[in-house]
Amino acid sequence: MSATTKADGKRNWPRLGAAAALAAALAGVWQMSAASEAVYKIEAPRLDESRSGKQLERAVLAGGCFWGVQAVYQHVNGVSNALSGYAGGAQNTARYDAVGSGRTGHAEAVEITYDPTKVSYGQLLQIYFSVAHDPTELNRQGPDTGTQYRSTIFPTTPEQHKVAEAYIAQLNASGVYPKALATTIEDGKPFYSAEGYHQNYLVNNPYQPYIVINDKPKVENLARTFPQTYRADPVLVATQ
Repeated sequence: MSATTKADGKRNWPRLGAAAALAAALAGVWQMSAASEAVYKIEAPRLDESRSGKQLERAVLAGGCFWGVQAVYQHVNGVSNALSGYAGGAQNTARYDAVGSGRTGHAEAVEITYDPTKVSYGQLLQIYFSVAHDPTELNRQGPDTGTQYRSTIFPTTPEQHKVAEAYIAQLNASGVYPKALATTIEDGKPFYSAEGYHQNYLVNNPYQPYIVINDKPKVENLARTFPQTYRADPVLVATQ
């Protein structure tokens, strides 16, 4: 099934390619969307992982459509890979058509490979809770609804679990958000990579209306909110 004819209707947008006239019209929509996109300016986590003697680490985060979450982390310094995929369910249902049913237990997720001497797990979470998605939404993000779009952290180490749990409590106590965070923590859930056409989706489909309205503003907000962390050239997933 192509990404533009998904059964749940989430992405029934026409592909625009490089149609210049339509791209110009969408530019105005992008600007309005970016201006109205919620950005939560939050404090850094008080508890973070140790950075001493670390090799590359993995973080797995789910927060709505993986296209936008992947795009955000592809622009983060210290990230060497951001892979779209599925987490929370079984291997035999880690397929786009099955996950779209909302009955597999999977969430659309992104596996982030990062150098903790350059960007910490806590910093990745700060981006996650502020610009990558709205953590107060339960089982939805923007136009996308269902448990496959839930806000969930999948720790890959016990230390990540402690940092995530402490940060959720810290943010709930801060009063920054209009309501309590809906973000959950799910331990011991493997990550499965998504189909190749989902990788680098924003880079490959920059003028698709869904991308223009929902995902490009997230990258713009990353650049504005975390200028020292932002990298202009995204790190891309190698696809065949």
